[in-house]
Amino acid sequence: MSNSQTRIPVKLHRSVSLIRTADAILAEELLARKSFAKLVVGRLSDTVLLVHSEEEDAIIDELRRMGHTPRVLR
Repeated sequence: MSNSQTRIPVKLHRSVSLIRTADAILAEELLARKSFAKLVVGRLSDTVLLVHSEEEDAIIDELRRMGHTPRVLR
């Protein structure tokens, strides 16, 4: 295969929500909290976390308890 035909593996996720943090350090701080980390199912990048969409309200509540003001886009 030449460089122009290189395949990139892609995963498709259904019924998920993404959490994007301002920086990687904040994502690490969030994941360090057990109450928050148990709701996260994956990490797509240094600043993007993956959660099941049915956990979205719990995540938002936990972020608010931690003193953050999440911006929700639907």
